[in-house]
Parts: sequence; C-alpha cells; structure tokens
Amino acid sequence: MLRISDARLDAFVAEDVPYIDLTCEALGIGDEPGAISFFTREEGVLCGTEEAARIMERLGLAVTASTPTGARLSAGETFLRAEGPAAACHMAWKVCLNVLDHSSAVATKTRALVDAAKAVDPQVEVLTTRKSMPGAKDLLTKAVMAGGAYPHRLGLSETVLVFDQHLTFFGGFEAFLEQVPVIRRRCIEKKLFVEADAARAVALARAGVDGVQVDKVAPGELAPLVAELRAIDPRLTIIAAGGIDAGNAGAYAATGVDGLATTAPFTAKPLDMSAKMERLPG
Repeated sequence: MLRISDARLDAFVAEDVPYIDLTCEALGIGDEPGAISFFTREEGVLCGTEEAARIMERLGLAVTASTPTGARLSAGETFLRAEGPAAACHMAWKVCLNVLDHSSAVATKTRALVDAAKAVDPQVEVLTTRKSMPGAKDLLTKAVMAGGAYPHRLGLSETVLVFDQHLTFFGGFEAFLEQVPVIRRRCIEKKLFVEADAARAVALARAGVDGVQVDKVAPGELAPLVAELRAIDPRLTIIAAGGIDAGNAGAYAATGVDGLATTAPFTAKPLDMSAKMERLPG
C-alpha cells in the first residue's frame, strides 16, 4: 500500500483554498447542509478515492460511499459521495476531482498497456519509468500500480542503472566492460543494469552484468537478440524500452523479454469525471 501523508493532502487543499472560499462567503451558503457525489462520463480504472475521501473528511465532510482504487468503472457510474456543509463540499470539489481524474486516467492507460502485453505473455511485467511530472510521483506511482504495472525505479538512490551518459565520464564502453567485476563487487546488494543498443547488449551479457535495458530496438530485431542473450546467460534480465505503448506492447511482449519499460501512461488525458451537489434537509 502506498501511503500519502495528511500533510501532502492538506497542501493540495491549501493550494486551491489558501484562505476562504470567497464565492460561498459572498453568497452566504457555507453552512447549508448538502452532499457531493463524484461520477464518471466514461469507462476506466478508478484511482484516488482513498485520498479524495481523506481530503473530504479533513474538511469536515462525512463520506457515505466510496468505490476502491483499482475498480473498473462504467460510464455514468457514481463512485464517491459525502455529506456536510456546503462550504466544505465546494472546497473539496475541484481538489478531489483533480486527484481523481488525473490518477484514474493514468491507471486506465496503464491497464490497457498491461492487458495488451499480458495477453501475449502473462509473465512479462510492465514497468513505468521516472520520466513523470515532478512533484506528483506519489500519486502517479499509486496510479500505475492500480493499473497493474510497477515503477521501474523511483529514484537514483534505488537501483544501479548505467547509461551512455555515465560512460562519458568513465572512459567509454570498453573501459566499463573491463571494470564490470569491480563494479559488481562495489554494489553487492544491488543488481547491475546497463542500457544498451543491440550490439552492446551482447558484449554486456558476456561481461556478466545482471541485466540489460535494450533501448529503441524494434520487435523484429529484438526477438533474435533475446534468444542470443539467453544463450549467453540464461539468468540475464532483459528489459525493452523506448516508445512502448498499448499499440505495440503485445509485439514487444512476444520477443521474450522480462519487462517493458514505458513512459506512456504519464501522457494520459484526464478522465472525463465530474461532481454534482444536492441540498439536504436541514
């Protein structure tokens, strides 16, 4: 379970309501009893109801119905409802909606990609990269997991992944190959992964790295490469990366790689969700 702190949720509210809701104050309706319900106009995978419910509770609303993250929604379905003062309903409205429609969009796009890949190879994993909007990693991580994927790496402190940019300062690719045993001993509790093209992937497998991330290699070329790499080192982890989306995920899964690294879910258009309010007897 991914935990998002109360302080983080309070910051979302403070950004939208730094002092007062001036409209509710001007109309004098803040204390009127009411209810707010969130619904979707299109089908998708739901994400963020737990955070939205906590936001509403912190604003003084009582949540009366909530569908959990990960549920598949049909168009027109209501998935979250709360009751309380009209002022609190309006303070929660857009903050909660922004969390819900953005998170659910990422979860929905992730699920489409995961389903496409696993229809071909149930064992392949979909991994989302760290190329996401700064400041939203917690919400996005929850969303991709709700869609059935896992975060590839959450930050530089988590894994050892060598890019060509690193080798610029290391003395080049050949120098790196010579030092692979030394580097592996230096990070004995971590696996050594390297991003590479097709030609370098073979050399890396022979050098004894733990995994290769093969970047921007088409499925037709990748399939025989995977077979060659497996013949060199059956324990090698192979991840495909570069331009992978729901349209080609099945083709990449068919190559026999262990995982697909993708940024595609983070480009999802917000789901068409909305909220309606009602006045309750007072």
